[in-house]
Amino acid sequence: MTQPATGVRPSYGAEAAPYDGNPSPRTTLKRARSAPYLFLLPATVLFLLFFALPIGYAIWLSFHKIEVKGLGLGKGARSEVWAGLENYAAALTDSELGASALRILGYGALVVPVMLGLALLFALLLDTDRVRARSFSRLAIFLPYAIPGVIAALLWGFLYLPDVSPFHYLLDAFGMPQPDLMDGGLLYAAMANIAVWGGTGFNMIVIYTSLRSIPAEVYEAARLDGCSQLQIALRIKIPMVAPSLVLTFFFSIIATLQVFNEPTTLKPLTNGISTTWSPLMKVYNDAFVGGNIHAASATAVVLALATFLLSFGLLRASNRRTKQGATR
Repeated sequence: MTQPATGVRPSYGAEAAPYDGNPSPRTTLKRARSAPYLFLLPATVLFLLFFALPIGYAIWLSFHKIEVKGLGLGKGARSEVWAGLENYAAALTDSELGASALRILGYGALVVPVMLGLALLFALLLDTDRVRARSFSRLAIFLPYAIPGVIAALLWGFLYLPDVSPFHYLLDAFGMPQPDLMDGGLLYAAMANIAVWGGTGFNMIVIYTSLRSIPAEVYEAARLDGCSQLQIALRIKIPMVAPSLVLTFFFSIIATLQVFNEPTTLKPLTNGISTTWSPLMKVYNDAFVGGNIHAASATAVVLALATFLLSFGLLRASNRRTKQGATR
């Protein structure tokens, strides 16, 4: 049997049209429709493996517990059984978890207003025309954000210690009192200083980027009306960057609820920080020190739900207020 000529489809009893080697329009349409899903496939697989699957496993662990039979020795003496809501009831009635949540609220009451206030102030100053070395200043303010949290905590921790701190040396040289920043109420201010030092730069960049997107014609119109720089900042710039302020506020709240590096790193340097100082430290202590990973999973799920509900509530209230302001 002879082979058909190149570029021509084989015919069986009927004359076939010449084939130019290009796919049909239907095949091209199918490929175009499936292309976005192919591009999304790697991200979807990574999301399922490293985000959704761990969350699902943590939820599954939170509904189970270890049952010990007899002395707990021998094969089959310890088994994993269904616990229902027992771990969640224990987490919600845990006094240590409630105390750690109160400590985090006090810590956040210091961190969030100061950090966002400084970020807004620096962004407004960098957005003025009279500022010199703007690029260097922006980089200098943002640079602490690039330092890992553990290194930043160690850096400030040794600056707080009286025996090695140059600040205590200068205070002693001038005969001034040397406060102990690693104990008592000043401990909150010491840890808040680390968070403010590291997080102000990121929030400043977000607000500054929003300021740079405001049209120059708005400022020109304000100057023609006789507005000063302070009036422009208060009446034009701050209201127009309100969405960025809300965004940075949400990020700061979530980061505050998840604080772990600073107290864990400073704990060996002072007796004022317990192993359950923050909620995440409580989860870590239950899982890897106490060996009760099921109770730790339930506590982690409770914290995740509380963070989600708080963020969702604040975002909904902010959107409602924005809509009310737009309708006026």
